[in-house]
Amino acid sequence: MKQEILLGNGAIALGLLEAGCQVVTSYPGTPSSEILPEVIRFKKLENLTTYVEWSTNEKVALDNAFAASIAGKRAACCMKQVGLNVAADSLMSAAYMGTKAALVIISCDDPGPHSSQTEQDTRFMARLAKVPVLDPSTPEEARKMVGLAVDLSEEFRIPVILRPAIRVCHARQNILYGELKGNDKKSSFEKDPMHWAATPRFRLILHEELNRKLQKIAEKFEALSEYNFHTLDLAKRYPLGIVASGVSYAVVRDILMERDRKDIPVLKIATPFPFPEGLADSFMEACDRVLVIEETDTLMEYLLRDKKKVLGRLSGHVPLQGELVPHVIERIMNSVLQELNLRPLEVGKESGVAELVNRLDLPVRRPTLCPGCPHRAAFFAIRKREPKAIFTSDIGCYTLGLNLGAVDTCLDMGASITMASGFYHAFSQDGINQPIVATIGDSTFFHSGTAGLLNAVYNGARFILVILDNLTTAMTGMQPTPALGIRADGSRGKAVSLERSVAGCGVDFIEVLDPYDLKKMDEVLRKASEYVREPEGGIAVIIARHPCLIAYREEAVPYKKKVVITDECTECNFCIERFECPAIYHDQELGRTNINDRLCTGCGVCLSVCPKGAIVEAK
Repeated sequence: MKQEILLGNGAIALGLLEAGCQVVTSYPGTPSSEILPEVIRFKKLENLTTYVEWSTNEKVALDNAFAASIAGKRAACCMKQVGLNVAADSLMSAAYMGTKAALVIISCDDPGPHSSQTEQDTRFMARLAKVPVLDPSTPEEARKMVGLAVDLSEEFRIPVILRPAIRVCHARQNILYGELKGNDKKSSFEKDPMHWAATPRFRLILHEELNRKLQKIAEKFEALSEYNFHTLDLAKRYPLGIVASGVSYAVVRDILMERDRKDIPVLKIATPFPFPEGLADSFMEACDRVLVIEETDTLMEYLLRDKKKVLGRLSGHVPLQGELVPHVIERIMNSVLQELNLRPLEVGKESGVAELVNRLDLPVRRPTLCPGCPHRAAFFAIRKREPKAIFTSDIGCYTLGLNLGAVDTCLDMGASITMASGFYHAFSQDGINQPIVATIGDSTFFHSGTAGLLNAVYNGARFILVILDNLTTAMTGMQPTPALGIRADGSRGKAVSLERSVAGCGVDFIEVLDPYDLKKMDEVLRKASEYVREPEGGIAVIIARHPCLIAYREEAVPYKKKVVITDECTECNFCIERFECPAIYHDQELGRTNINDRLCTGCGVCLSVCPKGAIVEAK
């Protein structure tokens, strides 16, 4: 046996390979990003033949995995909860069609949210799609549940979702495991167009079959005592019981164990859909009131039958938003106990850490682009050249263009282009020539920008599109983009040219430049603005290309410049407020703006920023 302390995502990756998954696909997104790299690490350690890929988006990842599954290969695809929205169309149909070999969909939820657009609950998506969903409480349980998901998927020929939340994904646990033997099952596809290409009439038949599968799975979940169980003493009656799942169950268990509160029984539900109604009913019968603690929404609370007994989000006892961290759950439990005139929890003495940190009076810093980030230069130039434009942007590091006043909207992946198109047509209808500048990253463009750009060109929209190409997928962990031609495992694929992709969408104005060159950036923005307004003009695309400073530490700034601020500085704060580089700050001792040499990357972009010329290169 081997032993390793793994992230929850690493434990999930281990579970996938232990279960014999031969194909694993993914699109990166916190909190799921580490799963595929960990699959690759184990694959290389154990010399396995597992196929892995960073797909261009989540739908592509699911389609690839589904095809492998119906060809007889055990497959999995991994994404974050909002990524499942992108793959939803495929998910709904895959549920009807069913699978041949296992298909496990890992959708990692982000209560909080810490790095997502929404707090959406994947369990509801599973119920909407009518596929089983498993809700692990710990990394070890997530690893085991992968095996359960594979078995369920193959027994019932149905996709199965594993829904770990962020505290499972990013927790660490000591894991014991044996040799990974891999899976050498050969692919084989049996043609059956009435099934795999079913028309609406046959989809009705498949829907009926899906419903029968769910009934049988629900019966199986009733007896799944390793994951679904309660702590009732059947001879007793209880004034209060707690129903919990996922990370919330782990927190509730710890709180009750630490306080030795055996008077409060707990029902753990690890399979929220199909819901084990019989087990839940027996628990409800033994309790006068039941408190439901679940993340992120109200699935179990809706499914419990006797609503008069239920306390939770719908009754106002649990917050409707936000992560249920331990102190929040403790507060909820104490409030309910006091309301029911029951003995409250013994609250331990506070460590005083929060109070101590507050006393330090540390400055509050908002998220910002890294020192030397090429996106900062691009945003600065955009706002300077087009101050009256509507700035549509996208999901990624460049969302932080908000701080530079160069982002007005951010809806979802790819929406910078589609919203720019929508704004154009709305203002054009009124005869208004409204400037619009859209910004999108290179990875995001490949993910979901091409369809929107095709539509915008086809329908005659006019705006400037700046593709911020930093040669990586920076925010989610430096994964390669299709333009690099580097595959998930480091092997070489075929590089897909960003310029050719844009041209293939029908764009005629394409300029590539380095945003560090603010003069050139301003000049090209001027040309692009003129082209957009010309009678025969259209959409102008600027590819602002410069390597990410974290991914390419040496290449990004090959010739570093020592920058200083002279006595010409008038403390106008233009550089701090409009350029917002973390290396530029107000020095209390000097009484003026200064450069933090430990943060400065030496990019030299700020030399062109100061209106007074007070930022200069040291001699």
